[in-house]
Amino acid sequence: MVTGQSADGTARSDVPPVELPESEPREECGVFGVWAPGEEVAKLTYYGLYALQHRGQEAAGISVGDGGQVVVFKDLGLVSQVFDEQVLSSLHGHVAVGHCRYSTTGSTTWENAQPSFRTTAAGSGLALGHNGNLVNTAELRDRAAEAGVDTRYGATSDSDLVCGLLAVTAADTGIEQAALRLLPTLHGAFSLVFSDESTLYAARDAHGVRPLVLGRLERGWVVASETAALDIVGASFVREVEPGELLAIDAEGLRSSRFAAPEPKGCLFEYVYLARPDTTIAGRSVHAARVEIGRRLAEEHPADADLVIPVPESGTPAAIGYAQGSGIPYGQGLVKNSYVGRTFIQPSQTIRQLGIRLKLNPLREVIRGKRLVVVDDSIVRGNTQRALVRMLRESGAVEVHVRIASPPVRWPCFYGIDFASRAELIANGLDLDGVRRSIGADSLGYISLDGLVAASDQPRSRLCAACFDGNYPIPLPEDALIGKHLLEGIEKGVAGSAAPTLPSGYGAEDALRRP
Repeated sequence: MVTGQSADGTARSDVPPVELPESEPREECGVFGVWAPGEEVAKLTYYGLYALQHRGQEAAGISVGDGGQVVVFKDLGLVSQVFDEQVLSSLHGHVAVGHCRYSTTGSTTWENAQPSFRTTAAGSGLALGHNGNLVNTAELRDRAAEAGVDTRYGATSDSDLVCGLLAVTAADTGIEQAALRLLPTLHGAFSLVFSDESTLYAARDAHGVRPLVLGRLERGWVVASETAALDIVGASFVREVEPGELLAIDAEGLRSSRFAAPEPKGCLFEYVYLARPDTTIAGRSVHAARVEIGRRLAEEHPADADLVIPVPESGTPAAIGYAQGSGIPYGQGLVKNSYVGRTFIQPSQTIRQLGIRLKLNPLREVIRGKRLVVVDDSIVRGNTQRALVRMLRESGAVEVHVRIASPPVRWPCFYGIDFASRAELIANGLDLDGVRRSIGADSLGYISLDGLVAASDQPRSRLCAACFDGNYPIPLPEDALIGKHLLEGIEKGVAGSAAPTLPSGYGAEDALRRP
């Protein structure tokens, strides 16, 4: 069993990525797994992760098992930066796990990149990728310490704790039975893909907060965060991994076990922003849902305007729907630089001052003299919209009417989206007109929660809308810490119910808040 190093053979934990100026919600992670004897599973996983890159841009990794050992290669950076032909060609086997990360627990370090790796007492390698976020991480950390889980690897994520506990629990029962014992004790959101040298496993929490789907290859099986990743690798969609289900795939076929009764609460924000538009969730096309959001938004918040433009790319389908519903012509008024994201190059102050222009540039000949409806997916802090409205006015827009394809975000997410803290959420401190004035728009309209739910085509009872209404379907522990840097805080001596100091990020001053 071998764990890989970074692309240059060193652990790059001292080189954190730098975020370009923006205030969008951050995705959580993308997971991918394949069991396919005779196929180049590392390359299939690479393309699967490439399709899921939007879900996490901090780090990427792939593990491969060949029946005798598990090899893990991971590093900070985008999938295309971490892997090349030489690396992928060196990863031989029939079972693979892939992960692209945005951190929701633990800092951005090489040690926290996934898949996490552990060795069981029987000598088997175990590699694990996790999408979601747990709310009983402090409890799991104590259990891991009591169980003698080796923490010398330096990782500070809930995912690494799960991998370590699973490896320890497997000492007596094997991995499959160990998972059936451990998974019911994990509280929060998790879509897991993990493997030993021979078998691929996938599991989804009882609420199914984060998506996970099963696909079929001609000579194997695939599991992935989104159906779009199945399409990219040529796998046919079979079904979703059910909430509370554990799948095991090996030479004997596919086995399904239940570790918890399903209580579906899929994330409503997946339909707004997180998922690719060419993905299908619970039988509903995400693109179709977003177009319908736009139609309903036009009904709920009409505007007297000349042109509907999206904030690309996430606002595009809703803007199309708004144009259809309102009868106002649709046009492209903003051009997005698709290659701007997270970077390891520290931007200068001059570059920082460019702000939103690093990502969006106006088409002045389209905008000049027009009354615009600008459709965006969400407002978090309001910084992006404020800069955008100013830029459109400077480009000659006569009026700017902002329409938002989600309700006001008033609550942090503890299940795997790195929103701002509640104090930083603009809709938490201001009413509708206050937000409008803050961003400088002539008018502002959000789709209603009922309208968003209707567009998703899912029953309200099967959806998590906690970031909009504050109703958390998975109880938050009363006497435990919650926060992105929780484990770092504990390691530095923060104990008991005192929350670590977090300057920003979800749970900053909300760590002990209970709805």
